Amino acid sequence: MSLQKRLDLKVGFRCNNNCIFCAQAHKRHLGDQTTDALKKHLREGKEDGCTEVVFTGGEPTIRKDILELVKYAKDLGYEAIQIQSNGRMFSYKNFCEKIIKAGATEFSPALHGPTAEIHEMQTRAPGSFAQTVQGIKNLVELDQYVMTNSVVTKYNYKSLPELAELLIKLGVDQFQLAFVHPVGNAWKNFDKVVPRKSDVKPYIHRALDIGKNSGVRMMVEAFPFCFMRGYEKYCSELFMPRGEVRDAELVIKDFDRWRKESGKAKFEGCKKCKFDLICEGPWKEYPQKYGWDEFKPVLGNKVTRI
Repeated sequence: MSLQKRLDLKVGFRCNNNCIFCAQAHKRHLGDQTTDALKKHLREGKEDGCTEVVFTGGEPTIRKDILELVKYAKDLGYEAIQIQSNGRMFSYKNFCEKIIKAGATEFSPALHGPTAEIHEMQTRAPGSFAQTVQGIKNLVELDQYVMTNSVVTKYNYKSLPELAELLIKLGVDQFQLAFVHPVGNAWKNFDKVVPRKSDVKPYIHRALDIGKNSGVRMMVEAFPFCFMRGYEKYCSELFMPRGEVRDAELVIKDFDRWRKESGKAKFEGCKKCKFDLICEGPWKEYPQKYGWDEFKPVLGNKVTRI
């Protein structure tokens, strides 16, 4: 677990994609926060001990003031400034150069399939695949740290190995496969979007096998340890820094605690599992629909590290 503390700053909820799984879609009516409000959040985050900031949304790169906000974060002394994005604006190389100059140090573009068809049936934005791929290429060319995020859904889980091959070929530094969080659009479209974890498991394992000898860092998010036998070291819970979340509706000062106590869930059988002390379980909405039958405790002495 990292000793760094990270501020997750949701700059607003406008977006130029309309993802069928978007976890923030139910907040779109809130629009974007003002420049002044976001600067206040940045100052308060620093006062709370945050050393890193992630600009997220919605889509932060479509804001007219994004360069000003990134520079403000840099001037406040944030050591790492990550831009979490659908990646489309990064297809403009001059924009990449400007946001790097303003102070961005890490980039997290989202690619949700190895082909335009698979990606765009989820983003519901024609042309978004080509833009995101070009954006990744531009950032790699500019020698930036690129850590992609791919939401795992019914639409793409069978093509995760091909997606891993593409990301490695594109030269990313890190990729994350994040099991869909069934809130927002993903809850609304649950039956179309959310696969069973047991169906997804072999494809995630195969994607990790493809990446093993590539030098690319890999992790899997919201996929409990009992589904990751032999692949436990890739569970993202092992790497998550402490963090706080700020958006238009609320401030969560201790996101780790909120995620474990309110966001995710475990069942009685988890107490028997050797990974009980380090596993957070699935997002709570998953067993509300699918139950706990797929979750099989791994017997053995309890572990606190992998």
